[in-house]
Amino acid sequence: MKPPVPFGHLLTAGGDLPFPPWLFIWAACLTLAVSFFAVAAASHTSRLQREGWRPAQSRLARLAESKPAAIVARALGLLLLAWVIADGIIGDEPPYRSFAVTFTFVTVWIGLPVAAATLGDHFAAFDPWRTLARAAGRLSSRVGARRRRLRYPERLGRWPAAAAVLAFVWAEVVLGSDLSHQEVTAGTVAAAAGAYSLYTLTMMSLFGARAWSSNGELFSVYARMFGSLSPFSWRDGRLGRRRALTGPPSWGRVPGSDAVALAAIAGTTYDGAQQGVLASLRRSLTGAIADLGAGSPWDAWLVDTSLLVGTVVLIAAVYLLGILGMRRIPGSPSVSRLRLAFSHTLIPIALAYLVAHYFSYFAERIQAQLTFLISDPLGTGADLLGLAGYEVETGIFSTLAVWTIQMISLVGGHILGLVLAHDRSVSLWTQPRLAARSQYWMLIVMMALTSLGLFLLSVTNS
Repeated sequence: MKPPVPFGHLLTAGGDLPFPPWLFIWAACLTLAVSFFAVAAASHTSRLQREGWRPAQSRLARLAESKPAAIVARALGLLLLAWVIADGIIGDEPPYRSFAVTFTFVTVWIGLPVAAATLGDHFAAFDPWRTLARAAGRLSSRVGARRRRLRYPERLGRWPAAAAVLAFVWAEVVLGSDLSHQEVTAGTVAAAAGAYSLYTLTMMSLFGARAWSSNGELFSVYARMFGSLSPFSWRDGRLGRRRALTGPPSWGRVPGSDAVALAAIAGTTYDGAQQGVLASLRRSLTGAIADLGAGSPWDAWLVDTSLLVGTVVLIAAVYLLGILGMRRIPGSPSVSRLRLAFSHTLIPIALAYLVAHYFSYFAERIQAQLTFLISDPLGTGADLLGLAGYEVETGIFSTLAVWTIQMISLVGGHILGLVLAHDRSVSLWTQPRLAARSQYWMLIVMMALTSLGLFLLSVTNS
């Protein structure tokens, strides 16, 4: 049996559990409630709104800041982009043996957030599109060409990045849907990488590399969002440290920030749901459309796209419910301001969903990435490192271990979300009583998202 391709795939905690799944859900909600009241009682002042950043003094930090390290990082970023495109043009291997496919949908999409959240956002150092934009800028300056850049619309904010997140998720869980019987090949990934590169470089030429990377470029915004959770960060070319959990509040001040986080949560939610609770509905709707005369794979894509949009609306509605509830508290800001003020509280939840849903799958597929996929770099059947016969080890974690890690991840992420929300509330409401009342609504949001995540993980696709 061939290994699964990295789209629309979820390793759930199916199997024999010593406790029923609903017990885990109740325990998670109880933990959140206890944590909420503990945080509300212990803190009446805001402590996370200032980062307290200071430059690192270690040799490793000085090495990371050096010009040779910057040159190596930029070269590596360009090499990986070229590798993905070349693999799609030259290679003829199936998707599960494609470097481009696994690197894009597993190593980058799952590994990058975890790496950024723990080690900091270092993507800018490797960003191949920013490197190309800089090179183009230097070339145009040498030939005397004048470039007139447009001012990036402040109100547009990160909405382009949110749309890009949904487009990426659509390619992952819809384009390669099991119902459509299609596969996203290395060629498809290469074509998408080429088209996205052209699009990104065009936007950078119009608005500037810095402005577009901060607002519209998918991977830059994605890495920066999760990197805000890390105590390590860059400032003016210096690597430094900041106090724990002080990064997210500053990240969430740009319009569309909540949309980026909600899109990430909804994408992971739908990937889990389509393998479980939505499986029968998907097949029924696809069959009904096929009976009307539509042809595959368009019928399956239509159903999956509609359900993905519905999932986005559901997750956004849960968050908006909390915002509208807070709006009822005396002295509260407007709905639009509240949405932005609390958008950063969604970041640890997005990370928790990602880890809980994909950690066991990532542990399997990263083995392939580091063995037979780099041994055959262009999918031509080569075996440069003698690792072509490596067998991916599956079933690394027991059912109980999977459930435990998933529960810790989801509950821990939502507790961090509650801490961030409470800290923001005491900065908006001067009276601790009103600040605590406002967070009853966010507690409901956190419980709803935790229960949804654990429920989806408890359902296996028969």
